[in-house]
Amino acid sequence: MDRGEARHADCVAALSRLRGPLLTTWPAFTEAMYLLGDAGGWKAQQALWGMASEHVQVVDLDSPTVERARELMAKYSNVPMSLADATLVAMAERRGIAKVFTLDSDFRIYRFRGRKTFELVP
Repeated sequence: MDRGEARHADCVAALSRLRGPLLTTWPAFTEAMYLLGDAGGWKAQQALWGMASEHVQVVDLDSPTVERARELMAKYSNVPMSLADATLVAMAERRGIAKVFTLDSDFRIYRFRGRKTFELVP
């Protein structure tokens, strides 16, 4: 959505190949809204709302997933791990999803279920 992003074309191409729905969490969605507000204002935020209604499912976090997010933030406190990242990793672990659509380089550090690297897209 941010055409000024250096890897915008890579993201657009990757999204066209992915099969949905894409999943995210409310903390990650909130962070994206904040960043898009700075980068492109309401127009970019409105585009994210459109994606959320059509292609992205914002999942609710149950208590075990929230607790796992807390554990992950403690484990990766030296990075440090944001709440948004922690909920994404915890949700991915819970659902057995090792593929993550992100430009966040911290996902190269995080481990899926503590052992395996995530498959990053793009």
